[in-house]
Amino acid sequence: MTTATRLLDELCHLTAQSLTSLDPSDHFQVIKLLGEGSYGKVMLAMHKKRGTPMALKFFPRDSTSLLSFLREYNLSLAYCTHPSLTSALGIAFSTPTHYVFAQQPSLYGDLYDVIVPEVGLEESCVQRVVSQISGALSHLHTLGFVHRDVKPENIFLCDRDCRWVKLGDFGMVKAAGTRVPCVWYSSPYCTPEAEIAREKELNDSGSPSVDENGNKSKEGSQKTTKKRLLVSVEVSTDSWALGILIYAMLMGSLPWSESVLDNVAYERYFRWSERMQTEDSGSDGLKEFYYVAPQFTAFTPLACSLFQALLHPKPNLRATPGEVAAYLGGAWLLTSDISG
Repeated sequence: MTTATRLLDELCHLTAQSLTSLDPSDHFQVIKLLGEGSYGKVMLAMHKKRGTPMALKFFPRDSTSLLSFLREYNLSLAYCTHPSLTSALGIAFSTPTHYVFAQQPSLYGDLYDVIVPEVGLEESCVQRVVSQISGALSHLHTLGFVHRDVKPENIFLCDRDCRWVKLGDFGMVKAAGTRVPCVWYSSPYCTPEAEIAREKELNDSGSPSVDENGNKSKEGSQKTTKKRLLVSVEVSTDSWALGILIYAMLMGSLPWSESVLDNVAYERYFRWSERMQTEDSGSDGLKEFYYVAPQFTAFTPLACSLFQALLHPKPNLRATPGEVAAYLGGAWLLTSDISG
């Protein structure tokens, strides 16, 4: 456990002692809904005394543990000092139905809103975003935390041209090395090593249903949980998600629907990756790209090397987000515009 993770626990304890209850309408003018999801909702509001805009993030008390709320708030408040991480504003309170904290508002939506399906974004824009998000992830990793939920919906825009973006939504963040239930879900953002969860799950004997963050299940306490294989939280999870994110931004689509070998698209990538690992190097020290998985044929050898580094099937061999800087500046698409 790092100094940062120990301090986070102490901050949560202190905040729990001072968390006040208030009516949001007494202090804030709520303007509009900015977003909502399984966590709750985010409202754009104006502080009545300060006159400053902020985003209020509401967490339903019936499905959110106090500890989970306090961890996300204090992490965002104390450690999200990187310019591409969303910071809390030092305001946290409760209502009879919700836990609430204030954070920096993102007035231009999220990255998902601007990725054109089957087209993507201009490469110059993609490289700007990647430079910022890889730096934000490296900052978290240096402190000992793993984001675990990198995706377009969690990257927020501070302007219309993606010149300044912020990674947010820290509800899934865990300390590196923490052991959590291994959960597999059907998405390319889910790492291939998580597939083992489908084989290892066993029915529990009737414990109240909670998720890995300690939040009560919406299905209610009468349902039973499943015993899941415990795995260590590693930064390689963020590396994989970053690789999928880069592909999505460049192509406006995803390379495969799920990261399992019985998925044809992923299997083709896996075989290509294996071949590139075992192939002899050429005289110039670069491996010959005489075969490329079909969904990667639009990319330059530089980009192919980046994808194979971030999306290595073996998590211990994946590149870190900090290594992405070495791939910036060069062309990633065979037809490229990186001047913007």
